[in-house]
Amino acid sequence: MPTTPSSLDQMVTALVPSLSRSLAEQFNVFRVMHHGTHEKQLSNVFAWLLRVDGTHGLGDAFQILFVEHVNRYLPAGRQVPVCGYRVVQEVDTSGPDPRGRDIADIVLASDRASVVVENFESSDGHGHDYEGYLAFGAQGGKQSAVVLLCARHENHRQKRGWERAVVLTYAELLAGLSAHIADNTAWRCEHPQQLFFINEMFHHFLEGPTAMNIEDRITFIRTMCETGESARYGHRPQEVAAQEFADLLAQHARRQFDEGRGTLAEAKRALKRFAEQILMDQINSALQNGHIASVQARFVGQWEWCITLGRSDSAPAVYLEFGPTAVVENGRAPVPLADPDYAKVFVTRKAADYDGIDQIVQTAVGLDEVLAGLGGDDVRLRDGVLAVVKAN
Repeated sequence: MPTTPSSLDQMVTALVPSLSRSLAEQFNVFRVMHHGTHEKQLSNVFAWLLRVDGTHGLGDAFQILFVEHVNRYLPAGRQVPVCGYRVVQEVDTSGPDPRGRDIADIVLASDRASVVVENFESSDGHGHDYEGYLAFGAQGGKQSAVVLLCARHENHRQKRGWERAVVLTYAELLAGLSAHIADNTAWRCEHPQQLFFINEMFHHFLEGPTAMNIEDRITFIRTMCETGESARYGHRPQEVAAQEFADLLAQHARRQFDEGRGTLAEAKRALKRFAEQILMDQINSALQNGHIASVQARFVGQWEWCITLGRSDSAPAVYLEFGPTAVVENGRAPVPLADPDYAKVFVTRKAADYDGIDQIVQTAVGLDEVLAGLGGDDVRLRDGVLAVVKAN
């Protein structure tokens, strides 16, 4: 299917509102504990499921499911036994003459075979030694397989031997476990606590937050049609088509996110230059005291998209804010703006008697104008600053 970057960019932009609603925070024990935000946490969960004597009460069901998935991607002569493994975490695979210490996240080991697992968000060896992993598993003449366990399969990230690794995604493994549990009525009745925990894991790592509502689903379909992507619904197998589409969309979403951050950084530099070269004089010529004494752009994190106008005479500082920082500030303003346009520049004033702001106004200056360059006779930001400075 011919796909242009512009059509996918349009799709990402159009789908952000509906996807953000579906990604809204929902109760889940993993989210409450912030569990699964680091690969070690995820490795703990999968190692627990893989252990035959684990407190999950599933015996070797998940271990068999896991190795069967591994064997699907191995040639017939290299397939490994599907059960009988000990499960160990954080295993040093460097060998007797190491080129550097290397640690595998999980190793399944038996007398006949070893499966060495690297767990990471994407299918990326991220600096680990594929050949070292393979050689470690083959010690003692064993059959050896190396697995990349990940949330996303991204072929272009597999380099330096990792293109030969078996790639298993959380989704395909947990989907198989979900089907097994659904058919195992006795286990469900006998293990209610484990059932709750594993269901929470499905929701967190597999199903994600609540699905989109009907209106959002229709918006999604309409957007697929309008951007030339609707033919994907006819591709088979649908699981592969869905994953390919998700991977492609994720790449474009990431590029748009990165470019968005770059645009914010350019706007910040341009706004600081304008404040130093023009705005400071404009404001100071209109004030009798509390002049602008400094222009700084030193904040990071959620406050990063901000220019601080420090003032003399102990007067409260004034801020030029935009984008994500303006969102945060409007949320904590005593009187938030009812319908803010976050493509504009905002002006806020530091509160005198508490940590926060006591004034916020939206100017008519757009970020596109800041990037294009504001003229020396443009007084719209000056007027915004004066409005908050003189407010009661």
